[in-house]
Amino acid sequence: MKQYQVTGMSCAACAARVEKAVRSVDGVTDCAVSLLTNSMGVEGSASEEAVVRAVVNAGYGASPKGKAAAASAQDDTLKDTETPKLKKRLLWSVGFLAVLMYLSMGVHMWHWPAPAFLDGNPVALGIAQLLLSAVVMVINQKFFISGVRSVLHGAPNMDTLVAMGSAASFLYSVWQLFLMTGDPANGHQYMNEFYFESAAMILTLITVGKMLEARSKGRTTDALKSLMRLRPETATVIRDGKEETVPVSSVRIGDVFAVRPGESIPVDGVVLEGESAVNEAALTGESVPNDKMPGDPVSAATINQSGYLRCRAERVGEDTTLSQIIRMVSDAAATKAPIAKVADKVSAVFVPTVIGIALVTLAVWLLIGRPFGYALARAISVLVISCPCALGLATPVAIMVGSGMGAKNGILFKTAAALEECGKARIVALDKTGTITTGEMKLTDVIAAPGVSEAELMEAAVSLEARSEHPLSRAVTAYGETSGVPVRDVSDFRALPGRGLEGRLDGRNLLAGSLSFIAGRILVSEAMRSAAEDASKDGKTPLLFASNGKLLGILCVADTLKEDSAAAIAQLRAMGIKTVMLTGDNRRTADAVGKKAGVDAVVAGVLPDGKEAVIRRLKEAGKVIMVGDGINDAPALTAADLGMAIGAGTDVAIDAADVVLVKSRLSDVTAAIRLSRLTLRSIHQNLFWAFIYNCIGIPLAAGCLIGLLGWQLNPMFGAAAMSLSSFCVVTNALRLNLKDIRSARYDRAPKDEITLPEFPEAKEKENETMEKTITVNGMMCAHCEKHVKDALEKVPGVESAVTSHEKNSAVLTLSSDVPEEALRKAVTDAGYEYVG
Repeated sequence: MKQYQVTGMSCAACAARVEKAVRSVDGVTDCAVSLLTNSMGVEGSASEEAVVRAVVNAGYGASPKGKAAAASAQDDTLKDTETPKLKKRLLWSVGFLAVLMYLSMGVHMWHWPAPAFLDGNPVALGIAQLLLSAVVMVINQKFFISGVRSVLHGAPNMDTLVAMGSAASFLYSVWQLFLMTGDPANGHQYMNEFYFESAAMILTLITVGKMLEARSKGRTTDALKSLMRLRPETATVIRDGKEETVPVSSVRIGDVFAVRPGESIPVDGVVLEGESAVNEAALTGESVPNDKMPGDPVSAATINQSGYLRCRAERVGEDTTLSQIIRMVSDAAATKAPIAKVADKVSAVFVPTVIGIALVTLAVWLLIGRPFGYALARAISVLVISCPCALGLATPVAIMVGSGMGAKNGILFKTAAALEECGKARIVALDKTGTITTGEMKLTDVIAAPGVSEAELMEAAVSLEARSEHPLSRAVTAYGETSGVPVRDVSDFRALPGRGLEGRLDGRNLLAGSLSFIAGRILVSEAMRSAAEDASKDGKTPLLFASNGKLLGILCVADTLKEDSAAAIAQLRAMGIKTVMLTGDNRRTADAVGKKAGVDAVVAGVLPDGKEAVIRRLKEAGKVIMVGDGINDAPALTAADLGMAIGAGTDVAIDAADVVLVKSRLSDVTAAIRLSRLTLRSIHQNLFWAFIYNCIGIPLAAGCLIGLLGWQLNPMFGAAAMSLSSFCVVTNALRLNLKDIRSARYDRAPKDEITLPEFPEAKEKENETMEKTITVNGMMCAHCEKHVKDALEKVPGVESAVTSHEKNSAVLTLSSDVPEEALRKAVTDAGYEYVG
C-alpha cells in the first residue's frame, strides 16, 4: 500500500470526495482516506502523479510519503500543528465577539451603557456590529475559502454549511442595516432583525469545537507517538577497534555496536559479548527484564539495564522490530473497517441533503406567512447544527485508539478490518507446538528403579545423552546442567536410529531408549512398565536407562504447556468461543495435551494442507481465528477469517497473519478479542450518537417541534451543539484507554451456541512397530554385521536391523509379523548360523 499525505480536508464529506476521485483513477484497486491523520493509502498500479493529480482536481492537496523519509513524514503527520493555530484564532475571535455581544445584546436589549459616539445612534451601532462581525469572519476566513472551493468542485463539505449559515446571517443583517439608513426613526425595530452576533458566534463556536476536536484527535495517536519517541537517535559503533558515536541512520547490517547500562539498543541485532538484563517493555509491555547472553537477539528501543554488551547489527532502519510495529499501527489507521462503509455512504450525500433541507425549511416558513428573518433563522439553524464530522470520525478515532492500545500491549493489528473482525470470531483454532506448548522439550519426571538412587540414574543418563544431538537428549542434558549433574566420559557411543543410544561408562554397558527397545534387551518389571505406559498416556515420552542388563529408571520428557495456556483457553470458552487444537502429533499425545489445555476438540495427525482443510471446514460453523507460529501454519493462517501469528514464530507465519502477538503468549489472544469487542462497541456508540444527533437536531432546528412543543432553536445554540458533537464522539472513543483488556469483566458470551463439525479420525503419522532380538553366530567383524543386516532387511516386514558381532545379536524393527522361518532362511543363506 502506497501512503500519501492529504491536505485541505475538513470533514467526512471531504474524505469521501477524495476517495471517490482516487478510485476513479485507472490502476487503483483500493483507496482508504483517513480524516483522523489526513493520510491516504492507495493500492494498485497507478502512478503517483496520476493519484496526486486526481486529489488536486478534487480540490485538495496530496504528496506521496517517500520510503526514505517515511519516519519523518509520519512524525510530521502526528504532530499537532492544528491546535495552536485554532487556539490563536479562537482567542482573537472571542475578543472581538465579546465587544460585539456587548453592543448587540447588552446595549440594545439590556440597555447597558454605550460609548458616547454610539449612544442613541442606531445606525452607528449597526455599523459597529457590522465591522466587528466582519473582523471575526476575516479571522475565520478558512471556513469560507474551504466552503466556496468545495462548492466550485461540486463537493460541498461541512465548511460549506458553516460558511452559508454565517454568510446568510451577515448578509441579511447588512440588508436590514441599509433599510435602517433610509428609515432611522424606526432604527430599534430594524435592530431586532440584526444577526451580526449570530454570524460571528457561529464561527467562534465552531472554532471552539474544532479546537477541542483537534486536541482530542491528537490524543488518539498518543500510543503511536510514544512508540516513535522510543527511536534512538545515535549508536556507538565499533570501527577499527575504537568506539564511535554515529547517527542511527548510518548503522549498517553487520556493524558491531556497543551498549552501556542505561542506554537504548539502537537497532535489532544479536549479542556477541557480555551479559545483561534488557527491559523490553517498550515492545512487549512486559515489565520484567529479559536476560541476554551471547547468541541472544536484541531489539531496537529496548533498554540495557545492567551489563556492557557488544552486538552485531542484523536489522536496521525500516526493518527493525520497532519500525515494523510503528508501520503496522499507522497502516491500520490508514485502512478502513467494514463498518465504516455505512457512515461513508451517508457522509457522501450528507451536505447536499442538508443544504436542500435548509432551503425547503426557508420556503415552507415563508409560505405559511412567517417573516423572512424568522424563516432565515430556521434555515441557518439547520445548516449550523448538521454535523457530518461526527459521522466521519465515529469509526477512525475508535480504530486509532484501539490499535494504539493493542500496540502498547504487544498486540499488532495490521488493518482496521482485522481489529473489527477479531471480536466477531466464534471459533479459535490453535496450533499445538509453540502456541499452546512451549515448543521445547523439558524433563518433567525422574523415576528411579528400586534399589537405584536418583543421582546414579541421572549421572548415567546425562553422560550418555550428552553425546547425542537429539531434542530428547538436549532436554535431559539441559536438566543436568541446571541441577549440577556431572558429565562422565562415555566410550563406544552409538546412536541407534529410531530406538535409542548405547555406550560404555566405567566398563559398564549403558543403554537408553523406548520401552519396547529396552524391554527387548532386559527384563523390565511390571511396575516400571506401567509407569512408562502411564507417562505415554499423559503425552510424555518415557526414556528408559539400563546398565549391564539392569534397569536404572525412567526419565519423562515432554513439550510442556505454556504457563498461561490453560487459563487463556478457559477464558476463550467463557467468552462463548469454541477452541480446537490442530497438531501433526499422534492421537495419544494430542489428546493428553488437549485435555490439559482444556480445548473443546482435538484434530491430530494433520499436515499443513490438512490444517488448511480443517480451517475451511470450521468456517462453515462460524468465523474462525487461526493461531500459529510456524511455516506449516501459514496456509491455515491465510485460509482462516483472521490469522494470528505468535511473535516468536517465523517470518512466513507473521507475513501470512492479520494480527501479530509480540509477546508469544496465548493470553494475548483473549486480550485481542476483548479489545476488538470493546472497540466495536465504541464504534457502535459513536455511530448511534452521530446519527441520533442529526436525526433529532435537524428537525428541531427546522422548527418541526414548534407547533407541538413550542421548541425553537437559536442558530447560536445550533452552532454550539455542532461544535460539541465531534468532540463528544472523539472523547467517547478515548474512553477505551481506561479499559483493562486483560480483565474478564467485559466478557459476554453470545446467546446462540455453535456446534463444531465432526472430523474423521486423522491417520497416525507413525505406523505401529515392534521389535525382536535374534541371536546369530558366526559374525566376526563390522563387515559381517553389514552382511547380516542387509540380508535381514530384505525380508518383507523388517523395517531395520541393528547387528552386533560382539553380542552375536540382531535387533529387528518389524512393521508386521514375520515368520521365524523367513528370518532363519535369510541368516542361513547369508552364511551364518541362526540360533533363535
